[in-house]
Amino acid sequence: MPSQSFFKMNDGFEIPAVGLGTWKSEPGEVTYQAVLDSLELGYRHIDTARAYGNEEDVGRAVRDSNVNREDIFVTTKLRYQDEGFESAIEACNKSLKRLDIGYINLYLIHWPLKDKRVDAWKALEVLKEEGKCRSIGVSNFTIEHLEELKESCNIIPAINQVELHPYHFQQELLTYCNSENILLEAYSPLAHGKKLEEPRLVKIANQLNVTPAQILIRWAIQHGMIPLPKSINKGRIGENFDVFSFDIPSSVMSELDSLDEAYITCWNPSNPPPYAPT
Repeated sequence: MPSQSFFKMNDGFEIPAVGLGTWKSEPGEVTYQAVLDSLELGYRHIDTARAYGNEEDVGRAVRDSNVNREDIFVTTKLRYQDEGFESAIEACNKSLKRLDIGYINLYLIHWPLKDKRVDAWKALEVLKEEGKCRSIGVSNFTIEHLEELKESCNIIPAINQVELHPYHFQQELLTYCNSENILLEAYSPLAHGKKLEEPRLVKIANQLNVTPAQILIRWAIQHGMIPLPKSINKGRIGENFDVFSFDIPSSVMSELDSLDEAYITCWNPSNPPPYAPT
């Protein structure tokens, strides 16, 4: 079983360096088994969200696993429909009930909804003070959104979860978050599998005798980011976690950095969905 590594957040808590993503994992037995398999294989970090519809399955797998609750890091998220102060408090309480694991390790605002994100963040500050969420953060926030929170709130987000991979590097955001002591989590670190056969990536993987997916995950870790690869296949879940026994040389990291082409597979800040900020 590979050894896990950790990053320390700005609130003093540690977060495992790789998490199992559950976006688009079908609610029910599919998600339940994927989470059980990941915990068996050494994962200690599970990422879910109210919007995914699978919080209950994540919580059941955590409870049914042979791993102590204190050793498992669970993230869930406030969906955009519940942003606002009172609505965020209520939504968190409902997520706690669905998960049924005592507390949330990390609670994120899922989208930076205009006119409501600041009130939602103030609610998260209260939830943290009450111990319902040990750490709080955001998802899909740009530098502008983070600056807004910095000016109007008391607690700096511990995490900003965004799409990140060598083909969508977001270097400016990484530099900013590093300067503010905010860790970046990389969702869709495998670019939804759309670049796994890209010749330059395949060549690098062959040179290091690992898979293209392992290169993408390790690249994020070496940049101080926390990748959240999603899979429901036990073999691939294990492969995605087996990234702690090798290092990518600095020259190869630079080569990977140069692959950036703003290849966005999820949310595009310049063309947001109706519920995202304008």
